[in-house]
Amino acid sequence: MKKFFIIIYILTSLLFSINTIAQHQEILDKPTVWKEKSNEKFDSTSILNAFKNGNFSGHFRYYLMNTNNEKGLSDYYANALGGGVKFETAKFYNFQFGVSGYYVFNIGSSDFTKKDSITNAPNRYEVALFDIQNPSKKDNLSRLEELYLKYNYKKSDVTLGKQLLNTPFINLQDGRMRPTAVNGIWIDFNEIKKTTINLGYLYGISPRSTLKYFEVGESIGIYPTGVNPDGTKSDYVGNLDSNGIYIFGVQNESIQHLKTLLWNQYVENIFNTALLQMDYAYPLHSNSKLLIGFQTIYQNGLNFGGNEDQNKTYFQKNSNSQTFGGRLGWKNKTLELTLNYNRITAKGRYLMPREWGRDPFYTFMPRERNEGFGDVNALMTKLQYTHPKKTFKSNFAVGYFDLPDVKNVALNKYGLPSYVQTNADIRYEFQGFLKGFDAQLLYVHKFNVRETYGNKNYVFNKTDMSTINFIVNFNF
Repeated sequence: MKKFFIIIYILTSLLFSINTIAQHQEILDKPTVWKEKSNEKFDSTSILNAFKNGNFSGHFRYYLMNTNNEKGLSDYYANALGGGVKFETAKFYNFQFGVSGYYVFNIGSSDFTKKDSITNAPNRYEVALFDIQNPSKKDNLSRLEELYLKYNYKKSDVTLGKQLLNTPFINLQDGRMRPTAVNGIWIDFNEIKKTTINLGYLYGISPRSTLKYFEVGESIGIYPTGVNPDGTKSDYVGNLDSNGIYIFGVQNESIQHLKTLLWNQYVENIFNTALLQMDYAYPLHSNSKLLIGFQTIYQNGLNFGGNEDQNKTYFQKNSNSQTFGGRLGWKNKTLELTLNYNRITAKGRYLMPREWGRDPFYTFMPRERNEGFGDVNALMTKLQYTHPKKTFKSNFAVGYFDLPDVKNVALNKYGLPSYVQTNADIRYEFQGFLKGFDAQLLYVHKFNVRETYGNKNYVFNKTDMSTINFIVNFNF
C-alpha cells in the first residue's frame, strides 16, 4: 500500500511539473509547433477508436549458440526459437495503453542440468537463452513483458507499469532471446532544447533469461554471485532489502559537437552510483570526425549495503569504488576506429547487478564483463565498417583486460584471470521480399594471460574458450 501511494504521488507531481515547465518553455520559444497534429485524428473521445486505431508490432528470433572450452572440459550448444507481439493503442486524451508478451521454444540443445565433470560447474552461456532458474525447462517459456499506461505531452511522456528501458546501468542487454524489462514510473522529458531529462522510480525487474518480475532486492543474485571480499561464498540471495531504485539522468548537446551525460542511480538501502560522460566529435576535412571521450563513475554503499549481516549483504558497509575511462577515435561515413581505455581503481570492487544490464564502459565487449572487480586496467580497440546504405555492418575488436590475481578475492569476485578477447561481428539487413529480416554472426575467443594455479574452475567458461552466435530476427 505504501508503494502505491508513492507511485500516485510521484506520477501526479511529475505530470504537474512537466505541464508547468513545458508552458514556461513555450512562452520563451514561441512560436511553437504541436508536432503531434498529424495524429490528432487518432485522439478520439472514444476508447473503442483508440483501440481500433492502435498499432501491432512483432519480433521473432532464431538463436544458435555454441561454446567450445579447453580440451577435457565440457562444450555446449543451444537452438532457440521465439516470437512475440506488442499492441499499443492510439492516443485517448494523450493517454496510451501498451501490452506485449513473448514465447521461447528450445528446439534442440545440450542438457543444461549436467555439470562439467572436472569443475562441477554449470553451463554459463547457452542456458541463458531460456530460463536460468530452471535449466531443465524446455516448454511453456512465456513472459508478459510490457504492460503500461503512457501519458504524452508534446515531445515528452510519462510511462507507468512494465516497460523496456535503456540507461547506462539498467538496460536491455539484448544478447539473448529477450531483454531485461522493468516495472515502475519513467519520465522522458524533452521540452528543453537539445536536452533530455529522465526521472524514474523502479520497483520491479525482469532480468533477461527469466520468466517473471522480481522486487528489486530479490532480483540481485539470480545470476552467479561469486564470493565475498573475505573469500566466503556470497550469501545475499533473498537477503537484500530495498524499496526500489531512483534514477535521474540528463543528456545535453547545447555545446556544438559535445554530448554530456550525467546519471545517478540510487538503490535504496544498498548503494548509489553516479556517472559523468562527455563525448566530443570534432569535424575534420573529408566528412570525417575526431572522437574524444571521457567517463567516470563513483559508487558508495548505503547503510549496511542491503543487510546488516555483512556475510549476507551486497555492497559492504562503508565501501566505495571509482572508475574512469577514455576514448580516442576517428570516423567517416563508413569507417570508425577507436582506442578505448578503462580503469577501475583499487579502492574497491565496481558492483552492478548483472541481472540489470551490461557494463557502460568504453571497453565493454559482448560475452564478458568487468563488473565485480577492482584494480583493473582495460584496453580495447575496435574497427567498424558500415555500408553506405546501412544494410551491412561489421566490426572487429581486440581487448586486453588486466585483472587482479584470481586469489585476490577482495578485488576479484568471480575468480576470472586476466585475458585477451577478440570479437568478430557481422550483421546484415535484408531487403526486397525478405525486408524485415536481419542476421548476425558473432564469434568470440578469449585467451588466458595470467596464472590459474592448475585450477580449471578459473578456466571453464572464462578463458581459453570460444563461442559462436548466429541470430536471425524478423521485425514487423
